[in-house]
Amino acid sequence: MKKIVFLFLLFAILISCQKPAVSKPYNLIDEEVMVDIMYDISVLEAMKSQKVLVLEVNKINPNTYIYKKYKIDSLLFSNSNKFYASDIKKYKEIFDKVNKRIEEKIESFKKANTSKLSPNDN
Repeated sequence: MKKIVFLFLLFAILISCQKPAVSKPYNLIDEEVMVDIMYDISVLEAMKSQKVLVLEVNKINPNTYIYKKYKIDSLLFSNSNKFYASDIKKYKEIFDKVNKRIEEKIESFKKANTSKLSPNDN
C-alpha cells in the first residue's frame, strides 16, 4: 500500500511540474513589442516624475497613450505581462533589453550635448 501511495504522489508531482505557472494567452503580445511597451512606459513614468506639466499641458494619459499606440487594451497587456512575469528568466531578458535601450539613449543624448559644445563657444 505504501508503494502505491508513493507512486501516486510521485506521479502527481511529475504531472504538476509540467504545467506552466500561467497559461499562454491566445493573443500574447510579441516579446519585442513587449520590450517596446516597457521602454515607453519607463520613459513616460520618468516624464511623469520629472516633467509633470509636459504631460498635463499636452493632455497625455500614459496608460491611454500606450494602449492607443500599440492598439492593445489593459486586459491584453495585463495577461501578457503576467505570462512573461511567470518566467523569471524571460522577464529579466525583457527588462535587460529595456535597460540597454535606455542606456543607449542616454549615451546618444550625452554625445549630442557634448558635440554641441566647442571650445570657441565661450
